[in-house]
Amino acid sequence: MMRIANAQLWVHDQDEALAFYTQKLGMEVRADVTLAELGNFRWLTVGPAGQDDFAIVLMAIPGPPMVDDETAEQVRTLMAKGFAGTVFLTTDDCQASYEELRARGVEFSEAPEERPYGIDSGFHDPSGNSFRLTQVRDMAPA
Repeated sequence: MMRIANAQLWVHDQDEALAFYTQKLGMEVRADVTLAELGNFRWLTVGPAGQDDFAIVLMAIPGPPMVDDETAEQVRTLMAKGFAGTVFLTTDDCQASYEELRARGVEFSEAPEERPYGIDSGFHDPSGNSFRLTQVRDMAPA
């Protein structure tokens, strides 16, 4: 059986991202390793507390030779627009989680709102990655 172990997000600054994900979102560091033999490449992962089998890779945007300058700039542009991907977080109480995260300094672009599928809100990380925080409603089959 295959399982998802990691998902990657591009970040502008790994230290800033690490502080945001651990201090504001309450995630745990899973790995923080710098590999000198790969040009000081830093493998940095975090994950939700209590969900040990999954991690988010906070990946710095590489430069040449991995990625040319034009492509790196395109990634930065998509991130700034919030279109480099979305992370979907679920919670049992969207309003309470929203208040807790706001108290930690998370700035929401959308307050919790009733939707057909539950209560949903949105925010971005410091690099522009989009997040949805949702209290999913059980949908009865039609």
